[in-house]
Amino acid sequence: MNTRNITLRALLLAGALGLGFGVAACKKEEPTPMEKAEENVKDAFDARPNEPLKDAGEDAKSAMENAGDAVEQKADELKQDPPPAAQ
Repeated sequence: MNTRNITLRALLLAGALGLGFGVAACKKEEPTPMEKAEENVKDAFDARPNEPLKDAGEDAKSAMENAGDAVEQKADELKQDPPPAAQ
């Protein structure tokens, strides 16, 4: 693996993390317990307004969390067993 590939991977990782943190920063107020219960009931019965859009958002959130976990795991692997230096 050459230096250019390592640099490209580092830039891609930084971009992905930056995007993830940017999305996480757009957080709204915490709903009350009653609002949470109402939302959960509506979600269970697929009765929320714009249900497909909300489901897609929940799927995207889950995918972003999974991607973050995978990045952390790979970073830990590389810390434990770094690739050999390019010559």
